[in-house]
Amino acid sequence: MAMAMAADPLSRRIATITAILVIVTGCAQQGDFGRPKPGAWNSLIETTGTLAARERGEPASAFPFTDDEITLRDRVWRLLMPAAGHDAFTDALANLTRSRVLPRSWRPDDPAAYYATLMDGPFRSPVSRYHRLSEDIGIDARLLPVFAAIAARVNQADALRLRSLPFAKSLDDRDVRQAAMRVAENRCLVAWVRTETDLRIARYRYALEHLLVAVPSPEAALVERILRALEERRPLLVPLVPPATEESCGGWEERAIDAAPAPRPLVVKN
Repeated sequence: MAMAMAADPLSRRIATITAILVIVTGCAQQGDFGRPKPGAWNSLIETTGTLAARERGEPASAFPFTDDEITLRDRVWRLLMPAAGHDAFTDALANLTRSRVLPRSWRPDDPAAYYATLMDGPFRSPVSRYHRLSEDIGIDARLLPVFAAIAARVNQADALRLRSLPFAKSLDDRDVRQAAMRVAENRCLVAWVRTETDLRIARYRYALEHLLVAVPSPEAALVERILRALEERRPLLVPLVPPATEESCGGWEERAIDAAPAPRPLVVKN
């Protein structure tokens, strides 16, 4: 028991040291469109994130990902990273949060942050700020339906996974727990995107209102239309996760187990 107690603080120190090394070395290698580039280094970051999440008591399954689960996590990158460009250190921290090396709680929810970044640095014409704002909103509006469609497929697979648990006689408690934790991971990821989408809409709205007062332009009408399109697509995320998932993600693996139906006989006698 003494060895087990010693190992737990050791694992925490290893996770902490690994996270620090990742930050110092510049975090993830960038691929197309800024997404993490497939490779051993970025795989190490993802693995560290899973271990760190497990240490914090968050659901973290050891099961391999399905094709749709991989696609879901690829698609989530843009929706969880800062829309406007930040300094390299802030972007590195954001990527570590996306990969779960760092907890979500460190990220500020200040709606003014996006506007401050949008207006930071020199620019030729204020109209360019409207163009950048409309571009950022438009990307989110285009990606959201695609993400929602993939999340719906993952939901269907998770429902099948839970329904199969009572009938799979060869499963042990670990198998059941790992399956339930994967369901919890998927639900929490979608719930996170739903929460972040609300925050992004608030940031975009703040930026548009302040731009319109600071540097009025007819371009504001176009930005307003694109922002409305994003707001109209946000409800696509609502039915994808149960209510209050955002507040209780750490406990979804137990709820998922409880949600599994009781076994029923395959043959019913009249």
